[in-house]
Formats: sequence, structure tokens, C-alpha cells
Amino acid sequence: MVTTNRMQNAECRMQNQSRSFFILNSAFCILHSAFIGTIPFVSELDPAVQRHLDTLGLTYQILDCNPEWADTDVFCANYNIPRQNAANTILVASKSEPKQYSACLVLATTKLDVNHAVSRLMGIKRLSFASADETKAVTGQLIGGVTVFALPDSIPLYVDARIMDAEYVIVGGGNRSTKIRLSPRELERIPGVVVAPIALERI
Repeated sequence: MVTTNRMQNAECRMQNQSRSFFILNSAFCILHSAFIGTIPFVSELDPAVQRHLDTLGLTYQILDCNPEWADTDVFCANYNIPRQNAANTILVASKSEPKQYSACLVLATTKLDVNHAVSRLMGIKRLSFASADETKAVTGQLIGGVTVFALPDSIPLYVDARIMDAEYVIVGGGNRSTKIRLSPRELERIPGVVVAPIALERI
């Protein structure tokens, strides 16, 4: 009888210890998950974009961005960024073959004058905006993150003249998780860049 009681007591202790371990382990997992959830996600620029910036030796600031908020209007609304300081890089394509492209940087407060200004610069009459898939294939960058950096050498870059009057401008980082803040004057250091009036004010 004594042996049986000892065995029962030992079994109870093991069950209690097991339950205690389970409770403590569960609590640890909950706390660990909560802690991990509070760690900010550190984003990195698209590697090609980073290399181009390093090569040019520009002064800039990397801004983290929730990928779901990468599109300009949503980005400005959620991060309290003035739209007059946010710029979009738009890929323009010829409608006829062989395809020719240009990258155009305009402020969020304006719209690209494709049919007149860009048409004159490219010397092509019939132009259109490149699709998201076409933009990705040509630039290697994602819509919502397309930038003026690390573009193919064959693509001319046009920057709207209004941008040069801004205190700073925010452009894409090549992906949807980063943005680049820099002085407009830094853009003039990109080889081959053309600054011209290529946009119209939005009504």
C-alpha cells in the first residue's frame, strides 16, 4: 500500500510539473510573440538602387514604408507627407515597335504631359504609359517603388522642373518597403538626366 501511494504521489507530481511547464511555456510563447511583434521591420533598398546611390555618392535618407502603403496617395496620407514633396517615377513607352522608353519624375500634385512635353523630348508622336508588368520587366522594379535610380542606360530620364523648387523630394526605393528622401539638387548628379517642364498642374 505504501509503495502504491508513493507511486500515485510521484505520478501526481509529474502531472503537476507537466501542467506547470505547459502553462509557463505557453506564457513564454505569448510574451515572445508579443515582443517580436513590437520590433520594427528594418527595410533595405533594392540592391541595384543601393549600388547606384553608392556609386553616385549622393546624400539621401532611407525611409521605411509599409508595403501596403507604398502607392503615393496612400503613402502621403499615412505618413503625413505633403504631396508637393512626393514624386512618382513613370515609365512611358512608344506604341509602335521597336519599343522605346523614358522614365519621367513628376510631383504627386501634377500629371505627366505625355502627349506634348514627353512626346517632344522623345521625338515620338504616339506614346502611352507602360503597364505594371511592362514596367517590372523593363526596370526590374515594383510599381509603388519605381525610382529614378538603377534604370537601364538606354532609358532617358526626364525630371519635371517644378521638382527643383522643392525643399526635398521623396522617390521610390526600387521596392515597396522603402522610399528615398533627398534634395532635388542631388537628382542633377544622375548622368544624362534632363530637367524640363514635363508636367501639368492637377485641376
